[in-house]
Amino acid sequence: MSAFSEAALEKKLSELSNSQQSVQTLSLWLIHHRKHSRPIVTVWERELRKAKPNRKLTFLYLANDVIQNSKRKGPEFTKDFAPVIVEAFKHVSSETDESCKKHLGRVLSIWEERSVYENDVLEQLKQALYGDKKPRKRTYEQIKVDENENCSSLGSPSEPPQTLDLVRALQDLENAASGDAAVHQRIASLPVEVQEVSLLDKITDKESGERLSKMVEDACMLLADYNGRLAAEIDDRKQLTRMLADFLRCQKEALAEKEHKLEVNHSTWPLTGNISSGFCTLRGRDEQNSMKLNQAQEKMMQSRDAVNMRCIRLLLCFTVLLFYSKLFISRVQSKRLKV
Repeated sequence: MSAFSEAALEKKLSELSNSQQSVQTLSLWLIHHRKHSRPIVTVWERELRKAKPNRKLTFLYLANDVIQNSKRKGPEFTKDFAPVIVEAFKHVSSETDESCKKHLGRVLSIWEERSVYENDVLEQLKQALYGDKKPRKRTYEQIKVDENENCSSLGSPSEPPQTLDLVRALQDLENAASGDAAVHQRIASLPVEVQEVSLLDKITDKESGERLSKMVEDACMLLADYNGRLAAEIDDRKQLTRMLADFLRCQKEALAEKEHKLEVNHSTWPLTGNISSGFCTLRGRDEQNSMKLNQAQEKMMQSRDAVNMRCIRLLLCFTVLLFYSKLFISRVQSKRLKV
């Protein structure tokens, strides 16, 4: 992991994207250098004000990740962000649109629920974001939805994904982080010195200490990058799970609609047959039209059977995919906790 400098931080902030992997990777780097928390916060605020409006929200996502995940190791970032976070909220709120303000409100609600800051700071943040308007308290269901959502918006239930979108999403996961054998080998091959604290007693001089420090920093960077990739993969798999659920729902609705139409058509056949027979008897063509009616009924029944079989296959296929996708997410999350 590279040494800290303000120039290095400015470069990393300029390369920061709104993906969860990018935010988490930089957050881990900042937490590793938490002894420089004051200059980090100073540079963060300066670069926030220089950033384009569409990137400002990402800076606050980064601050949120650093503040919450650094609490286990020390209060440095929570304390150093406190004097600037209110003005940062005001600045981002004034520079962005209503959609961005909703995301800021979501961050603020999480901080309030988890008591990240004292009540006086939270009240100042509310005032900065809402002014004199009082935000409505979120319900439990809204909180659970927010925790499961990604920053990017997903397709609405009324617009199910196309088959090509599902195929493309499945193909993208073929090269996912969890299947990266090369990284698995690199992690497995990490020297024992970076895993056993007891070996620190064997350091006898400055040179060996610096060598061990370099190995530890490289190992931390490797694990931080892989952790970020796994987090992004989990988000991708969650989104795929939602896409499969929407697609499955759409197929069920289509099947129900087709069955309803077939039932309506089937209920009209006897009446049509009787009327046709009456006219055909008058015209001497009863036998010919009766044959045509039987043929039409047979075709309709074949069509109905074909639709039913196709929908049943799709339901089975996507139910299996949905199950394995959820199973894989739980395994990857367990693996991340072990790492």
